[in-house]
Amino acid sequence: MRWALVKVALAVTTMVVVAFAVPLGLVVKELARDRAYGSAERQAATIGPVLAITTDRTQLERAVASAETGPGGRIGVHVPANGRNGGPAEIGVRRAAPADVAAAAKLGRASISPVPGGSSLLQPTAVASGIAVVEVFVPDAALTNGVTTSWAVLAAVGLALVIGSVAVADRLGTRMVRPAERLADAAHDLGRGKLGVRVPEDGPKELRLAAAAFNAMADQVVQLLANERELAADLSHRLRTPLTVLRLNAASLGDTPDADQTRAAVAQLEREVDQIIRTAREQQAHTPQAAAAAGCDAAEVIRERMAFWSALAEDEGRTVRVAGADRPVRLPVARPDLAAALDAMLGNVFRHTPEGTAFAVDVHNAEEAVIVLVSDAGPGIADPDAALRRGWSGGGWGQGPAVTEGGSTGLGLDIVRRLAESTGGDVRLGRSVLGGTEVRVWLALDGRREGHGERRGHRLRRTLGRRGRRATRPGS
Repeated sequence: MRWALVKVALAVTTMVVVAFAVPLGLVVKELARDRAYGSAERQAATIGPVLAITTDRTQLERAVASAETGPGGRIGVHVPANGRNGGPAEIGVRRAAPADVAAAAKLGRASISPVPGGSSLLQPTAVASGIAVVEVFVPDAALTNGVTTSWAVLAAVGLALVIGSVAVADRLGTRMVRPAERLADAAHDLGRGKLGVRVPEDGPKELRLAAAAFNAMADQVVQLLANERELAADLSHRLRTPLTVLRLNAASLGDTPDADQTRAAVAQLEREVDQIIRTAREQQAHTPQAAAAAGCDAAEVIRERMAFWSALAEDEGRTVRVAGADRPVRLPVARPDLAAALDAMLGNVFRHTPEGTAFAVDVHNAEEAVIVLVSDAGPGIADPDAALRRGWSGGGWGQGPAVTEGGSTGLGLDIVRRLAESTGGDVRLGRSVLGGTEVRVWLALDGRREGHGERRGHRLRRTLGRRGRRATRPGS
């Protein structure tokens, strides 16, 4: 696909460059030619007034010398014969053939005559004795002056356009191909039994829809397998009762060979049922791990939990703002674990801040991590380090009766911390842009943190803070 896009861009850009560059190059060549002949016409025009006044050789030689704008010997004047001296006069250098000069004088208009090394502009001028012809030599170099440079510039611009279009097409192809390759790799991994594989929902719209459909299919496969395992375990347990009856009946058959065969068959059946039960239990033990590996949509969980807490926020007159939850954000954690962590953070806001205190939930999907920020406009936390320790009772969260009444088990932030650390992230407490407490949960997507993760988190807080100051909206 990338190579196809590159070829299309190369072909289209080349045609456009040729369609514009070739005519433009010809125009540049024609402009250089017109410029050279225009200069020659101006030089010839300076001799015309002198010829109209006099045909004296000395005066004409001075006029020719003053009209020369480049190297000498390029201007010649052909004066016809008069009655006094009997012969024509030749001033300067003559290059054009006598027949061409005579033809120009006869026609009475300017003409161009090819000569060795260039061409001559023949400009007829009326004098007392007839028609004089002013000849101006135009070398080939003057006709192409600057054309080569202009063509080189046009070629460089065209080449740059072609290279730029190919680079852009390659980048667009990469943007399209990489999501498709990730989708194909995930499909192969799912086929090999890796139930936790999921695809990031990015790229063009069609590929995002395909990734969302794949993730939904994978979730459904995990759920169907879990249901099958539960059904297998349930059926195995149900077989216990008839097996017990068979074993008792076999024990009452006596010591005959048929009775021994029946008891052996019952014992073998019991062992098979025990093996099925053990296998089902092992698979059920892996179900939570598969659910965590499968991950969840953080934006969906946030919207769901905020819909739950918004009713209480409305009763207490709290202003709520949610940002970044309008598009899918995949996380490598189980949905119940993320919901429990969000409930713990939001519960602390309601428990430890006075009624009417505003709070906000922001989620940011970075390149290698997802950051969830829960901030409020309350009194803040006096000792953030102590608040993260297991068993903290909340007594240091703000001041006043609103925060000292009641109490807590001290496990809320510990739940959040353990969830973040299970992904390779962490939890930080600080001062929010609303004036109260900010809980920043860094959830790594690949199980490891960057060395600059903390600085990126600070930049993120400033960005979300500016966004929070620009716009706040009530509701969930």
